[in-house]
Amino acid sequence: MSPTALPAAGPEHGHVTFLGAGPGDPGLLTLRAVEALSSADVLVAEHEVLDVIRTHARPGVSVVQTDADPSSVPPPGMGTPQLTVVDGTSTTAAVPAAARDAAHLVMEAARGGRRVVRAVSGDPGLDTYAAEEMLACAAAGVPFEVVPGVAAAVGVPAYAGVPLRGAEGADVRFVDARTASDRCWTEVGASDGTVVVSTTLDSVAAAAGELVSAGRKPDTPLTVTIAGTTTRQRTWAATLGTIAQTLKQAKVLPSPDGGRPVIAVVGERSTAARRDQLSWFESKPLFGWKVLVPRTKEQAASLSDQLRSYGAVPYEVPTIAVEPPRTPQQMERAVKGLVTGRYEWIAFTSVNAVKAVREKFEEYGLDARAFAGIKVAAVGEQTAKALVAFGVKPDLVPSGEQSAAGLLEDWPPYDPVFDPIDRVFLPRADIATETLVAGLIELGWEVDDVTAYRTVRASPPPAETREAIKGGGFDAVLFTSSSTVRNLVGIAGKPHNVTVIACIGPATAKTAEEHGLRVDVMAPEPSVHKLAEALADFGLKRRAAAVENGDPVTRPSERRPGARRRRSTT
Repeated sequence: MSPTALPAAGPEHGHVTFLGAGPGDPGLLTLRAVEALSSADVLVAEHEVLDVIRTHARPGVSVVQTDADPSSVPPPGMGTPQLTVVDGTSTTAAVPAAARDAAHLVMEAARGGRRVVRAVSGDPGLDTYAAEEMLACAAAGVPFEVVPGVAAAVGVPAYAGVPLRGAEGADVRFVDARTASDRCWTEVGASDGTVVVSTTLDSVAAAAGELVSAGRKPDTPLTVTIAGTTTRQRTWAATLGTIAQTLKQAKVLPSPDGGRPVIAVVGERSTAARRDQLSWFESKPLFGWKVLVPRTKEQAASLSDQLRSYGAVPYEVPTIAVEPPRTPQQMERAVKGLVTGRYEWIAFTSVNAVKAVREKFEEYGLDARAFAGIKVAAVGEQTAKALVAFGVKPDLVPSGEQSAAGLLEDWPPYDPVFDPIDRVFLPRADIATETLVAGLIELGWEVDDVTAYRTVRASPPPAETREAIKGGGFDAVLFTSSSTVRNLVGIAGKPHNVTVIACIGPATAKTAEEHGLRVDVMAPEPSVHKLAEALADFGLKRRAAAVENGDPVTRPSERRPGARRRRSTT
């Protein structure tokens, strides 16, 4: 057993893990944190922390929110926490009034031998109340462990491009402005080291004033970062004497968001010149861009991950729903033909085709062994991955373009000497083109072209999403086929003129233009990942042009609303 392995929970007291969820980026969770979350029976946390950790919890884990209403958090002890279930069933159970404070919530949750994760923002060692909750557990005989997390005071400056120490080993002081005493301000004011101040947006100027009064020079550089380590992060560089004016000129203050927490770094290491070189996070090519991905969550998974790596915030909106064929007999005969040796090849052109065949296999009690002796072809990386997950390694994947044409380039002609059977099973969508069928016939093969699934227009997205699409709330939209263009416009309306339109190829671009959209980005080859790369390149050039012209770097959605895009007549 590893030193950090979780001991068995007691039959009465259970076990509690106090876990640091970091400053906001889910990617900063430690491996130990993920391990603890995967085995937890109950999660106890504030709403914003739950958003970071819940993806690593197992389905059905119970969740106790210590803030009763995430949109309006009452003073401690004044709300009634709710017990909910992560899997979306929305079942709730009232928590007794006597158990309303977090320490009691934790111990109540641990009763009956349950494993509890008490997650806090940042690191438990720097949390105001975590130590008190640990002492309460110790007094009640509830065993617990502590999993450290990345503290906001350390993680946020790293994401803002502000290193706290260098080769010369300057002193670093950490100050919580909400609890700092006069003596504390005097000590850090007399120091010439780096000071990291945890405060709120509307209290930054007051904290700067405290440091100046304590002896720091007004021209001492500082940075202020809000929503650190998330794609909402924003950093302002100024000096102790100018920060109030800087925030006012940036129209950041006054603001109803003035109470939001920020991290301010004071010292020579936070100079604007250094940040121009070290601001790696906020300078990502699509940083903060809201990108609409009109694909299902399953289809969009790897694409969304790629967009996040560029700093974007992907929003997955399905435009196509997949349904079984109206007459299943053809598909049933074909699947039985696989078992009886009717086919030499089976060709999958989409993940949905793999899913349709797999579901039929499971319906008949079959598994991947039924593919024995049959050659398998797949178009696209995701289709190949879906087959491997099914237990089938494709024999043929296009070496070039991942399309029907690319598959035909590599497909061998029928040879009666080497091919005992001349028939190919092609499970696909009801709206698929005839390119592949015609090409296989030309190569001498017989083709059973079978409708494995139907594609229909998806239901409209929520009204809020539709308004964002039409009103310029999205910075870009990725169109991966002509049908995604037609269906998105049909179910949600036409994207606003400020939204960057990116298309996977000429046919998709033509459809977009026919719907009155101006195409800004086109993939160099028909691949969703090349499309994302092309959008990132567009964003990088746009950022570079703004910097070169001395303009602020803004997102497309931050431009003034204008008329909808018109198809060019030139």
